Amino acid sequence: MRKLKTEELGRVGIEDFKKQEKLPLVVILDSVRSMHNIGSIFRTSDGFAIEKICLCGITAQPPHREIEKTALGATQSIEWTYSEDVCDVINELKSGGYTIIAIEQAENSTMLNDYQPDNSKKYALIFGNEVNGVSDQAMKLIDTCIEIPQFGTKHSFNIVVSAGIVLWDFFAKLKL
Repeated sequence: MRKLKTEELGRVGIEDFKKQEKLPLVVILDSVRSMHNIGSIFRTSDGFAIEKICLCGITAQPPHREIEKTALGATQSIEWTYSEDVCDVINELKSGGYTIIAIEQAENSTMLNDYQPDNSKKYALIFGNEVNGVSDQAMKLIDTCIEIPQFGTKHSFNIVVSAGIVLWDFFAKLKL
C-alpha cells in the first residue's frame, strides 16, 4: 500500500468549493478563546463542506496567523461572519429556519448516538468556550441539546475533538 500524492486526491479549488452543495450545517463558535481551536474548526468544517461558521463574542477572526497555523487556508474556503452577540446570531438563524442545537452537557440532553437529524431541515450547532461551555444566554434560546457520550475520567473533550465528532456524525447521518 502507498500513500496518495496530493494531486491524486481530487480536491476541488476554492472557487469550485464555494459553488458546491454544502451540508446544511452552520457552526456557531460562542466565545472560543484559542485561535488554534478556531483554525482547526475552520479546517474540519471545510473537510465536511458545511455552509458557514458564525464567530461570536471573544472568538478571534481571520485573518490572523495563529488561526491560519491550523486552518491551513480554510478561512478562504469557508464562509464566515462575526457578531459580538451570540443571541443575535441564534435569532437570525432561527428566523431563517435553522434548528439550533447546543453541543453541551445539560439536563435532558440527547446523546449524540441517539440523535437523528432530519434530511429536510437545516441545523446550527453551537460550540462553546473551552472553560465555560455554551453561554447561559445561548442555552436559553436553543431548540435542543446534544451531548457526546464519554466513558473515561475526564469531564469533556477538547472543542476541536467535539466538533470533529459531531460534524462527522451529522455528515454520516445526513449524507451516507
